Amino acid sequence: MPAVPPETRTVAPEPPTPGRTTVTDPAVTRRAIGAAAIGNITEWFDFGVFANLTPVLTAVFFAGAGETVGTIGTLGLFAVAFLVRPIGGMFFGPLGDRIGRTKVLSITVVMMAVGTFAIAFIPGYGSWGPAAPLLMLLARLVQGFSTGGEYGGAMTFIAEYAPDRKRGFLGSWLEFGTLTGYLLGGVAGLVIQLPGVMSHADLLAWGWRIPFLISGPIGVIGLYLRLKLEDTPAFQAVVAESEGREGNQTWKEIRRIFAAHWRPMLVCMGLVLVFNVVNYMLTTYMLEYIGKFAPAVSATWAQLLEIAVLALGMVLITFVGRLSDRIGRKPVIYFGCAMLVVLGIPSVLLIQQNTLMSVFSGLVLMSLMLLCFNSTVPSTLPALFPTEVRYGGLSIAFNISVSLFGGTTAFFNALLVKGTGDVNVPGYYLMAAGVIGAVACWFVAESAGRPLPGSAPAVEPGEPQRPGRSVRPVDEKRP
Repeated sequence: MPAVPPETRTVAPEPPTPGRTTVTDPAVTRRAIGAAAIGNITEWFDFGVFANLTPVLTAVFFAGAGETVGTIGTLGLFAVAFLVRPIGGMFFGPLGDRIGRTKVLSITVVMMAVGTFAIAFIPGYGSWGPAAPLLMLLARLVQGFSTGGEYGGAMTFIAEYAPDRKRGFLGSWLEFGTLTGYLLGGVAGLVIQLPGVMSHADLLAWGWRIPFLISGPIGVIGLYLRLKLEDTPAFQAVVAESEGREGNQTWKEIRRIFAAHWRPMLVCMGLVLVFNVVNYMLTTYMLEYIGKFAPAVSATWAQLLEIAVLALGMVLITFVGRLSDRIGRKPVIYFGCAMLVVLGIPSVLLIQQNTLMSVFSGLVLMSLMLLCFNSTVPSTLPALFPTEVRYGGLSIAFNISVSLFGGTTAFFNALLVKGTGDVNVPGYYLMAAGVIGAVACWFVAESAGRPLPGSAPAVEPGEPQRPGRSVRPVDEKRP
């Protein structure tokens, strides 16, 4: 991959030195946020399309398999990409700690875009038989592998560029990108299914491919933005202190992360579990759930309602992120966990009332639950690890948890509802996630307004500078 000439790059603020405060450049910070968020837009655009086109993709890739089997097969294709995310995290995470955040994030955004773009060219089951879903599986594995190094790196990138007092607010823009991507993907998936846009035969033959083609240009934009930025000041400082980092072995780094940082990794996995169970419950499984247990609400209306609650989240997320800078990350996360325990079942019961307003109310409750996590987690998780292992530790722990509990949420809920006959299973799932999230939050050291572990304080121009100091990781603190 050709490097961008230095004169065309946006240069990061001067890296910190011992006993010195880093003064951030607001313009560079804004560009860093945009460069990081574009990867989330790429990733979640695909998810939005996938979720909204589930019935169409089932008909294309599992023709003749039956509605239930085909739907589970399609959701399985969605979930299988998460099986390789930990492998991607183990590969790209330590690599990002060695060669730099910018280089690795440039690779991952290209891989994600290519994986999504390639789906548009896969023949259907009617043309290639079982080879069709196998090719879809291959494309999803490419997406999953690259995503394994994407989100942890994007969180690290923004956290290391942000001033300490605004890390919650600025980190919430990463999830603003997530909501943007999903909303755009949902709109694209909805529009091509509207009556009069195209016939059902055309939709199955070629129309479903259109949204996946859009991912190509998004990936090009993401690559351009990322190549124009230098690496973060925190990473540059680590490189200056530790020469020869690129010669370290990946497996040696992974062993060191597990041996020395297992406590923050467990805490990270607990927070990621609660965050992603709510996330994928709302964005992936609820459309399927509404179709089965609220049949009075048409598929089109269900998609419109989900788009509406995501738009509501986009409006509110940065305000909650800013709130976490003022009152702390932990109070916001605890409140979200309490909502899950208390309102998990009511949110599902509202959807079962089978009216437009009740379904919308249930989705709004889930959206507010999610808001407590997607607004604070991007600034909370990077503070669990010191700079020299932040990308690796965060990527590995994040993706193990997402693989086990997040991406499988829709798949397991569909199986459990069918196997037990209990339509309240999603509510129980949310309640259990809330309990686990609260336990994990108990072991988190409050990070609002504080420097990242191993980094000097970061302030904006004009903000009083503080003596350079670092913060110990969570495994060296008590709650």
